Amino acid sequence: MKISIDIDGSPEEMRTFFGLPDIKPMQDAVLDKVQSQIEKNLEHTDPEAIMKTWLTPGLEGFGEMQKMMWAATMGKAPDGTKDGD
Repeated sequence: MKISIDIDGSPEEMRTFFGLPDIKPMQDAVLDKVQSQIEKNLEHTDPEAIMKTWLTPGLEGFGEMQKMMWAATMGKAPDGTKDGD
């Protein structure tokens, strides 16, 4: 035997129906605190330092990849020797 029940209700109505606590006020308080911490920390950050930290390894890797591609088009191994030598 199979019984199906279809209930149409909002999440808030379902939470109340099942007796679950309303944690919205706690979530709002935590999110407000996180937002204020982020705003406070952003005041003390240097955008130029952050960009250097994020971009330097990527640009170095890009340069190495460019060298390998250039060597491949010129028929050389990445270490500068001719292929087959």
